[in-house]
Amino acid sequence: MTVYDELVARGLIAQVTDEKEIRELVNNGKATFYIGFDPTADSLHVGHFMALSLMKRLQMAGNKPIVLIGGGTGYIGDPSGRTDLRSMMTPETIEHNSECFKKQMEKFIEFGEDKAIMVNNADWLLELNYIELLREVGPHFSVNNMLRAECYKQRMEKGLSFLEFNYMIMQSYDFYYLFQNYDCNMQFGGDDQWSNMLGGTELIRRKLGKDAYAMTITLLMNSEGQKMGKTAKGAVWLDANKTPPFEFFQYWRNVADADVLKCLRMLTFLPLEQIEAMDKWEGSQLNEAKEILAYELTKLVHGEEEAQKALTASHALFAGGSDDSNMPTTEIPAESLSEGVIDIVDLMIACGLAPSRREARRLIQQGGVLVNDEKVLSTEFTVTSEQLKSGVKIRKGKKTYHKAVLK
Repeated sequence: MTVYDELVARGLIAQVTDEKEIRELVNNGKATFYIGFDPTADSLHVGHFMALSLMKRLQMAGNKPIVLIGGGTGYIGDPSGRTDLRSMMTPETIEHNSECFKKQMEKFIEFGEDKAIMVNNADWLLELNYIELLREVGPHFSVNNMLRAECYKQRMEKGLSFLEFNYMIMQSYDFYYLFQNYDCNMQFGGDDQWSNMLGGTELIRRKLGKDAYAMTITLLMNSEGQKMGKTAKGAVWLDANKTPPFEFFQYWRNVADADVLKCLRMLTFLPLEQIEAMDKWEGSQLNEAKEILAYELTKLVHGEEEAQKALTASHALFAGGSDDSNMPTTEIPAESLSEGVIDIVDLMIACGLAPSRREARRLIQQGGVLVNDEKVLSTEFTVTSEQLKSGVKIRKGKKTYHKAVLK
């Protein structure tokens, strides 16, 4: 199976332009491709997993990844999938977030000479002269076509600012610049980026003629990847300080039955033959498939040792065991207690199990909180310092476990 055929078989490719040429470039390791990342946080999350896995697969086949940090477009904000205006970031925040991204990406791809590179579009977008841009790029964009683009539809309902309207032009210019300065001949992006990506391909061909060589491929990153990045309590981060390895493991261990094989195909590097053999698995075997998924992805992000710890902890908890040594733990300062006790609402907030007292009370009132395997029946429930010295196990819902200990 060729590299391109495997990408198709794993469900990574949604639509393409120039499939014959793209297939040849990818299969022969001649693609220099870019994927863009907006530095809106100081950590990547699981919604980025598909792009990271794709970069790794293509680099392993000899292709060259370009990681494009949207430091310039970050001043505007991508309107795709938004109903509100994104907040603008300072240059210092963008630089910090970019460095955090690179450290996490190094677990997937290799940076260096003739390897992957990271560039920031602030380096060229912030230098553009407005009149020069209008003359150079403006004639190649139809306003009518831009208004029909999927990425603008949601924002049009509530009002699309002229600031955001320029995002497509900026993203298109990125591909044009990378093509001219880095020999970039291919771009990847999510389904919601298709219009922007086509704009870049067309800009290159119109500016440089029919012989200009530029391709686009989109992935199912919007409908699938972004869905993966959301949970009831927010994003699942790749940073261990934001989402501990055990919680990361549990997130994947608890994916829906209908999604487990899809995630195994798209995100892991297990042979397709091994994954296809799981297609007939049912019942408890599906739980085994989820465990394999969780282990493989935790190993990829946090290393084999942390993956094994998470697996051991999961077995202990769900088999009714008492080994909670690898469970996510929060140390509670003695000064947080009043007269030797802390109420369950404050304890849940301290452990990050609820964002507010209101949410904590709601969870308790719905019967979704257990302390040391006993259901909490009242928001007045308290935990003593003696209990915390031994460690208190808190369970939220069926899937989230946490331990609190006295500092």
